[in-house]
Amino acid sequence: MHKGGLKLITVYPYHKSLKKVQTKEYDHRQVGKGRDIILDLLKDPIEKLKEQFQDSADLTVHEFEFYHDKIRLVFLQTLCDDKKIKDNILQPLMLCERRTTYVLHLLSLPASKPYSKDDDVTKLLLEGNVLILLDNEIIFYKATKINNKEPQEANVEMSVLGPKKALSENLDNNITLVRSRYPTNKLKVENSEVGTMSKTKIAILYDVDYVQHDVLDDLKERLSNINIDMIQAAGQLENALTTEKFTIFPTMMITERPDRIALNLSQGKIVILLDGTPFSLILPAVFFDFISSMDDLFHAFWVKQLMVLLRYSGLLITITLPSIYIAITGFNPEILRSQLALTIAGSRAAVPYPAFFEVILMLLAVEMLVEASIRLPTVIGPTATTVGGLILGQAAQQAQLVSAIMIIITAFVAISNFTIPINAMSFAVRCLRYPLIILSSLFGIIGLIAGLVLVLCYLTEIRSFGKPYLAIYWGSSKEIRVISETPKEEQR
Repeated sequence: MHKGGLKLITVYPYHKSLKKVQTKEYDHRQVGKGRDIILDLLKDPIEKLKEQFQDSADLTVHEFEFYHDKIRLVFLQTLCDDKKIKDNILQPLMLCERRTTYVLHLLSLPASKPYSKDDDVTKLLLEGNVLILLDNEIIFYKATKINNKEPQEANVEMSVLGPKKALSENLDNNITLVRSRYPTNKLKVENSEVGTMSKTKIAILYDVDYVQHDVLDDLKERLSNINIDMIQAAGQLENALTTEKFTIFPTMMITERPDRIALNLSQGKIVILLDGTPFSLILPAVFFDFISSMDDLFHAFWVKQLMVLLRYSGLLITITLPSIYIAITGFNPEILRSQLALTIAGSRAAVPYPAFFEVILMLLAVEMLVEASIRLPTVIGPTATTVGGLILGQAAQQAQLVSAIMIIITAFVAISNFTIPINAMSFAVRCLRYPLIILSSLFGIIGLIAGLVLVLCYLTEIRSFGKPYLAIYWGSSKEIRVISETPKEEQR
């Protein structure tokens, strides 16, 4: 079916009427826009389409003569499935003895529709439709070739005990995955498009009982105001929907996990699925959503609390540890015990520049290693960055460019940053370190504390579609803010 349903495929046997079908094939070029006029298509379709599609090689036109009737098929070969065309358009000619019977067959297909004056032929062909031209009649049949349909393995949000499958790059398949994990008739799907040139298909999913309609209305208004040529990824759509263009912290969550999507739907949130990407958007999102992992649902109570505590500890360490090192070595050594302060001072005795430059040098080296590990091929990436990091750290310490304790701090900061489950928040925390480093290098511990207070004030001002960013719980009702054993159907 054209919009997410089942497709009926009929296989017809050989028939003698096949001998009366003569085929000619033409290849033409495509790229045009605009609305076609039905009379022009019926009068001279090949010439009209040549003008529309600029002589593109993947536009194919088939012509048939069937019982004194001329039938033309026009489609983009790179977008259409040849098997669908053969099974549902060509093979029925073997059984249909009259033109009217064949037309009834075409119109009975769930993926077909007759031409109307409001249809944009160019757009329909670019969506994978086959244009069927009969005498005085035009029918469209959707024969889109489906690529990347199989779900992928989750390789960004890893889970030890949770499901392993992630979303695919096919929109209809992703909706199927979500519906299989959220089987309720209250789940509503709304289709739309974004991108003036890309025409990327998106699906908005939400539970009609739990969704907050002010958030839904705000989202639809923002989508209608998007005026960008190409949108091909969830991150691009997030940037287009964000009103504060210079904010550091993400206000929407990007995820690849269908189980996280189902969980957030039950909490009254809205999910946006994009065609062509295995990532989706969840909104509104609060700060604590980015520190939660799906494994929290699968562990025992005290194990879960320990994991959450480790994540928040890692968050605090990766933000403040470099700044604390600078503040202590340059301004406030009296905070530490004398023996520890002397140890740090002895480690830095041969370093020829202040602690600020030492920290910046090592953090930039780590940032480059992390970026290199992303860009390098999977086979050599981990090995190259690990060996490079070890050689770089050892050589820098032996050359007395950095202190030994600085190498320990750098490794500790890098490891702590990776405890944050959602990458968008991890990137934001990496950016947040540097303003705090500058403040601590200018004012010591006082500057660090003032910076943390400013960050906290900034977080209290952030809104995600009108919802406070530091809200501890979020949901459309008290019953669905926390995971419970009470069946959701009894709470509706």
